[in-house]
Amino acid sequence: MEAVAAGVVAVLGTLLGAALNHLLERRTARQADLSARSERLRAERIEAYCALGGALTNYRRAQMDLWFTRHDHPDRPDLVELRREEQRLRSAALEALFRVELLTDDETLIDKGRAALSAIDGMDCTDQSAQMSQARSASRALIYDFIRAAKPFVRDEWPASVERSAGPGGGEG
Repeated sequence: MEAVAAGVVAVLGTLLGAALNHLLERRTARQADLSARSERLRAERIEAYCALGGALTNYRRAQMDLWFTRHDHPDRPDLVELRREEQRLRSAALEALFRVELLTDDETLIDKGRAALSAIDGMDCTDQSAQMSQARSASRALIYDFIRAAKPFVRDEWPASVERSAGPGGGEG
């Protein structure tokens, strides 16, 4: 009878061990999957935020080229070409902004990107050099504001003040 009891205990111990092992492996796999997703999102955000910063900077430069050409050399034959390039770069900046909007739920960050784009759009409306100088400074500052605001979303460790939109305990976003 002792042999049967020992055999039953051994079988139950083996089954319990197998069940616990399965649960632990499943949990580890889930954590690895969440970690990989979080890292992919982080990498995509880094790429998108840098792309927007670069696109805004290129669009800003094109606006300045167009403005200075219109005001200093209005007879230049390539004025239409400069305008087309400025429009192409605005489209690229808008596309980069859309990508940022898809990768983050943070409205403050999205608003900073929109504000920078809007400030660059307004550079074309200035008439005097002093106004253009102010518009250049303001647009540069807004681009830097966007990049600074994006920093917490691409760090390895998230500050307590920033809510993660993906990862353990968070939703996908």
